[in-house]
Amino acid sequence: MSQALLLSVAIIATCGLVYELIAGALASYLLGDSITQFSIIIGVYLFSMGIGSYVSKYVNKRLLATFIQVEFLVGLIGGVSATVLFLLFEHVSSFRILLYSFVVIIGTLVGLEIPLLMRILKDKYEFKELISKVFTIDYIGALFASILFPLVFAPYLGLMRTGFLFGIFNVSVGLWTIKIFKKDLIGSHMLKGSGIGILVLLVFGFIFSNQMMHYAETVKYQDPIIYNKKSPYQKVVITKGKDLRLFLNGNLQFSSSDEYRYHEALVHPGLAAIENPKEILVLGGGDGLAVREILKYESVEKITLVDLDPLMTKIFTTNNMLTSLNQNSLNSKKVEVINEDAFIWLRNNKKKYDFIVIDFPDPSNFSLGKLYTTTFFKLLKDNMREETLLAIQSTSPYFARKSFWCVGNTIESIGLKIFPYHTYVPSFGEWGYFIASKSEYVLPENIKPNLKYVNNLTLQRMFRFPPDMDMVKTDVNKLNNQILVRYFETEWGKVN
Repeated sequence: MSQALLLSVAIIATCGLVYELIAGALASYLLGDSITQFSIIIGVYLFSMGIGSYVSKYVNKRLLATFIQVEFLVGLIGGVSATVLFLLFEHVSSFRILLYSFVVIIGTLVGLEIPLLMRILKDKYEFKELISKVFTIDYIGALFASILFPLVFAPYLGLMRTGFLFGIFNVSVGLWTIKIFKKDLIGSHMLKGSGIGILVLLVFGFIFSNQMMHYAETVKYQDPIIYNKKSPYQKVVITKGKDLRLFLNGNLQFSSSDEYRYHEALVHPGLAAIENPKEILVLGGGDGLAVREILKYESVEKITLVDLDPLMTKIFTTNNMLTSLNQNSLNSKKVEVINEDAFIWLRNNKKKYDFIVIDFPDPSNFSLGKLYTTTFFKLLKDNMREETLLAIQSTSPYFARKSFWCVGNTIESIGLKIFPYHTYVPSFGEWGYFIASKSEYVLPENIKPNLKYVNNLTLQRMFRFPPDMDMVKTDVNKLNNQILVRYFETEWGKVN
């Protein structure tokens, strides 16, 4: 029986860490700034575990029954935590209070588990052996959770279903303990009944978690969701109302009603200035919309598109609505699609290009922020000839002025010349870009005819900045500071 309880240590250790990781991931997903959120969550969680350990000394009677009740409560509250937080995010004004309340309650209960278990087992082992066994198993369980959570549970089950699954594990430990120690428990039937009731609730939640997540997202998005899938890298949502909209991790990427403004402005001011461009590199842009614009130039012989997520390039290669929007650009014989991390790919790439397009999502987190650092731009510089032009989307110079100019100042710091410009996209507001080069950039005299938005007149206007969007001094974005992410979250946080 004592061996069975020791085995349960591995399970409860795994569950305890998973609840902590769920809270950190959820806070990062909903509130942004992953380092800050994970740091606060871990600190509050560990502090709460300390409270639970301290409180355990006041439990002097019915240790076994109390341990079982704690398992049921941890399973219930930890199991439903992600679902409750997702469902209430759009409706609760003080969401952080709700989030940290869950963290404190779960952490306190988890802090009770090991002390209670050790006191139950104290007559079965010598003290030094007990300490050694319990903490060894506890740390092994923590390792198991920390490896499998980011590799398996979060990407393939999602946070809601993972929460329910580990809640089921916790409750199962309680029910297992009842079965083993049935003769030593008073009121075991009542305990067993409550445990089975919680288990049924958690199993129900596990089965229907996708429907609950769909409901939570339906509230978040204005139009009906026609596509909703999570890859190991991001959550892809497409809605269809009056227009078609793509969201990555909840952030709008384009609206079919005005995306042409964004993509024409991204591609044509630079590409039209190059005589007979042949070799083009596109980093990001897995929707194929920038590629659509590039293919309008007959001299182009090869377009290499590097996008991390194969889910993105797959749906924009096979879905009829999406291929209609990008004019089947990714299926062109001129296009090679590579699904790799652009940062790693650039390190190994020795080829140089006539024109490079950077169409990454905004630097809303540190994994994206690294793609706007001095290190990354130095890699890009190695792939540029003297006459190569680089065009990069750089967030809004109006809503996120420091963020925009931080991108430009970072590019300039590695020895490239910058030529900032902007345009108005109704779905986003005022949006900014940079053209960067080793030599001077000259506005093309003749822009591609028959474009929907960009012409010689709009091109001239793009390179003029009013005082409220003009240059400001910023720090340079480096891998070891990621200051751009801080600017971005601060500025867009005021807008949202």
